[in-house]
Amino acid sequence: MDESGCSVNEILERLDAVAPGVPLLALGQTVFWDEPMKAGLALAAAASSPSRPFIAGVHDTDYFAKAPRGIGVRGYTALPHNDTTTQNLWSAAAEFSTLFGGETVVTRDRLTQHGVSLGRLGHGRPGLMDELTEAWGWRGLAAAPDDDRIAAETPLHAVLGPLFDTLEWAVQSTLDCLTGPAQEAARRQADHLLSLVCEGTDEGAGDTLADYYERIVPGLYSFAAGEKVPLQTTRTTELLAFNPRTCDRERFAILDLFLNPETRAAARHAYDRAVQGTEMYTLDRFGAGAVPFDVVIPGRGRGTLRVGTRGLLIMTPDILAVSYKRAPTNRQELAALLEERFGPGVTLVGKAVTLISLLAREFVFVFHEGASGYVSRSRTFHRYLAEAGHPQPVHPLVRVGYSTWEALDEVNAWFRLPEPLRRPFGADELSGVGFSARMGQVRERAYVLLDELKAIRSPRELVRYLERTQTKAWSCPAQRYDQVQSILGEMAKSVAERRAAKRQLVDQAHALAQETQAAARALGEHWRDAIFEKDPTPDDWARREELVAELKAKQAQVDATWSAWRQQQAELDAFTELPEIVEAKRTRDALVFEAELTRVRLIREAILATDGLARASHRPSAWWFPLVSPQGQWFRAVHRRARYRFEPLQ
Repeated sequence: MDESGCSVNEILERLDAVAPGVPLLALGQTVFWDEPMKAGLALAAAASSPSRPFIAGVHDTDYFAKAPRGIGVRGYTALPHNDTTTQNLWSAAAEFSTLFGGETVVTRDRLTQHGVSLGRLGHGRPGLMDELTEAWGWRGLAAAPDDDRIAAETPLHAVLGPLFDTLEWAVQSTLDCLTGPAQEAARRQADHLLSLVCEGTDEGAGDTLADYYERIVPGLYSFAAGEKVPLQTTRTTELLAFNPRTCDRERFAILDLFLNPETRAAARHAYDRAVQGTEMYTLDRFGAGAVPFDVVIPGRGRGTLRVGTRGLLIMTPDILAVSYKRAPTNRQELAALLEERFGPGVTLVGKAVTLISLLAREFVFVFHEGASGYVSRSRTFHRYLAEAGHPQPVHPLVRVGYSTWEALDEVNAWFRLPEPLRRPFGADELSGVGFSARMGQVRERAYVLLDELKAIRSPRELVRYLERTQTKAWSCPAQRYDQVQSILGEMAKSVAERRAAKRQLVDQAHALAQETQAAARALGEHWRDAIFEKDPTPDDWARREELVAELKAKQAQVDATWSAWRQQQAELDAFTELPEIVEAKRTRDALVFEAELTRVRLIREAILATDGLARASHRPSAWWFPLVSPQGQWFRAVHRRARYRFEPLQ
């Protein structure tokens, strides 16, 4: 298969050869983003390989996102993601993106690389960087900072209100981007989506978020595809339920490597080498005896498993301990120990790298391009295990790449472009054909723009560039800038002359001060040589009076020089505070700030029109498609053009 990938039928044929009958697993943390796009693969698999199950799983063993401390979040709330107040926010269990929007944060570092003066912008308008760095068209639900619940134990009633409100925001924002004759059909589809989401909440007052997600997954897949999609559903707490009845499944085999004393050191070494140089912790950072697996105890939380010689620890919020006389040396012994101590319902979850290792033994993962950045580390981990004599029989995963925006050329739709895309696309309103046709040119121009702005360093260069490139919008401001620069240039000459005169006075005052010190020394020497404990003559006294007079004259000259300096400083201050000068400075500063603001918005728009649209193309919200194209043309076109590839895990 070449680097561009292959069609869905070709990838399914290859799967039949390398992994016959192995279930396809689409494991996602939220149902409102890109996961239901895999309905296209599910339909194709059902048609060509009816015996191969397609399983849509809810990854419910991750923590619910936590809001940053200091912003006063209680309960659950939707937050934007920026590079300032919510810089470290992550959200996966409930994230939403509106049409054309996505998770691309315009980082301060990137803005600085392209010449933006963050200090000038921040000083001129505090809080502006929140807006400028925000990922456009994205919101994620986050819990209060002290909430340690995973998605499987998050009560639906606690999160449903903000979840539904945020979905409504995303849906309405998408409808606002649609215009033309299909708008009414789009509204009907939006009502259908919201009804589907509401109806899924009626089954039980004690539901968790995971219960709810698993219940509505089939409907959302079918909604996106425009037809019933054959699939099975599950969740991580079911896939990785760990007890004496499940522990013999192949998915848990890798655990033995970390429990068996003969293989433990090699397994730990392979894991640590795989994560070295990343933000992920090596095992020693988790504490003595740590293995790369977490244990979920119902009602007690999730925590790293640490296996010692006399007992084990589970690093839940309140640490759980189990003592024993002999440490478990295999998964069967560990499963029996955990069930005896904590009862049924225990789940064993691999950390980021080993989660893939667990499930790839029995499933073929389906990932979109750009999803799961840990795959390369899992592959490295497996390579090191193989080198140590412990190869893992894992299946390759399947990557799916979409040409979401290019496929709009088959769609009869019209868009009212959101503000960040209007300038890059050169229009307020475009057809699907027009949007698709412009994509390549927009990307090329955006990259040229970023390079040009990166090369501009001075305010004068920036104003000239804006006058040249931003149609006529900067013609008058540029003329005004030249006028005030002329005024300030003349002022600068006068200020320079006055400052030069001040420096001369300072030099003169320093020279006089040295002469004064010399006069004082001469007076002291004369006192010691001719007066003190001597018999001074009238000439000696006369000489002393001369020396005293010289010293006083020098001191008077010093005082007069500094007085002249203060007078010139006062005149300089008065000159720089002249109304016409103050007004010229204010005008210049306003124009420079406006130019910087224009530059940063141009950069932001260019990034959103390139990286932002590219990432949204790889991982679009599946529910966009029926709203934009109620007859299903867009969904079918995207899947017909989709490119698939194997990604090996060993």
